[in-house]
Amino acid sequence: MGMPKKIAVVTGTRAEYGLLWGVLQEIDAHPDLRLQLIVSAAHLSAKHGMTIHQIKQDGFAIAAEVPLLDDNDDGDDDLAVARAVSRGVAGFAEAYADLKPDVVLVLGDRYEILAAAQAALLLHIPLAHIHGGEVTEGAMDEAIRHAISKMAALHFAAAEPYRQRLIHMGELPERVFTVGAPGLDVIKRLDLLDLGALQRDLQIALTSPLFLVTYHPVTWGDASGKESVEALFAALEGVKEATVIWTGANADAEGGRINAAVAEWTARTPLKVKFVTSLGSLRYLSLMAVCDAVVGNSSSGIIEAPALGVATVNIGPRQQGRLRAPSIIDCAEDVDSISKALETALSAKHRALCRTRPSVYGQGDTAQAIVRILAQTDFAALHNKPFYDWPVNSGCGGS
Repeated sequence: MGMPKKIAVVTGTRAEYGLLWGVLQEIDAHPDLRLQLIVSAAHLSAKHGMTIHQIKQDGFAIAAEVPLLDDNDDGDDDLAVARAVSRGVAGFAEAYADLKPDVVLVLGDRYEILAAAQAALLLHIPLAHIHGGEVTEGAMDEAIRHAISKMAALHFAAAEPYRQRLIHMGELPERVFTVGAPGLDVIKRLDLLDLGALQRDLQIALTSPLFLVTYHPVTWGDASGKESVEALFAALEGVKEATVIWTGANADAEGGRINAAVAEWTARTPLKVKFVTSLGSLRYLSLMAVCDAVVGNSSSGIIEAPALGVATVNIGPRQQGRLRAPSIIDCAEDVDSISKALETALSAKHRALCRTRPSVYGQGDTAQAIVRILAQTDFAALHNKPFYDWPVNSGCGGS
């Protein structure tokens, strides 16, 4: 029996760590794999809740820390993000040189993951990518995701159409696997908190209608998001008895400004509102399970909410292009559109639809599938990455 394969996994945000949690558990428990967890970006930022403490509380050993963000800088403009990426490339390269992983595993499409991918490419370390092949037309993440896919040699797609798109992009079919979305694994693995426990933890009465809100900046283009957030405030206030739990925006350009606006609104609104920078996976998913609707533009409303039987009011273009369950209500970023979507979400007809739990992202066994493939893969063979061309007569490559 040979030495365990060293799997370096990169995490930079609370949300992405929550999605990776089951995968990390499976890697850590596998006799033929050795987990090397690299923690970076918002996890190491006081402004974003220092969520590295949660990772330690969960019992994972941290192999390396790669700081990207400067808490003395507001970090909310494009130049600050570009600087963070440059620091990240250098920091991840140093970490990889020290740890010497057999493969680097990353999830998603954020700028710190772009830095992690670039460093792996330049150090000739094979890259494995989760959630590639997807389309989110309203965000800069779209370009980052596809760039990471072209740097990666092993792919774990959340649905078959995404696998097909990766192959259309020139990825070898035998290296692209449909495994589902890892966020659904977490739902199955966690012992969710009940309403009483959540109320005690958050120190707020969670009365219906209860909205779980997350609104991230739309980073593709020059819209600041301020008008959209103000429209969301007004629409929520139109539901007079609403209780709102609002979680902080990601560390994107404009994210700090959105969080400041939410904090200010929380102080003046007549609604019962709790603004929490970071809930963590357990509290977030527990709240999702008991709320009346997930509201905003987070991918969790697209992937996890339908699997929990909860309505989603998806605002604006940030998630445009993703596969949709029928429980998701898309609306524009204006007061009237959001208000109508909230009304639909609270209707008896839509609630009945949501209870069918119409997930299009697998059945919650993604982590086992990913780890089984990692254990079976010859990573040395991944250094050679030819471009795959669809056969001319296959019928798959046409428009």
